[in-house]
Amino acid sequence: MTVSTKQFARTLAKCAPLFHALGEPARQKIVMVLAEASELNVGEVARRVELSRPAISHHLKVLRLAGFVRMRKAGTENFYALQARDPLTLLRRFVDEADACC
Repeated sequence: MTVSTKQFARTLAKCAPLFHALGEPARQKIVMVLAEASELNVGEVARRVELSRPAISHHLKVLRLAGFVRMRKAGTENFYALQARDPLTLLRRFVDEADACC
């Protein structure tokens, strides 16, 4: 596979939100907590990660915007679950292109 540096740069730019989302240790903990559970609300995540609910909400928003987490609204509560298929596909493309380019 031959990849131009321009293509590699575009893929790298698309990956930046993923790297940002996973670069924070608190978000890494949240990802691991969600990996062990099918779905949790903010309070349940906060109890397991030992951060405030506002902090958890912020981190979940970053993870959601990066595509790692999906949210389901049920009444007044929001439930979160890990969904990593699209980000992992993009990260695999990044790795493949980096290998081919560099």
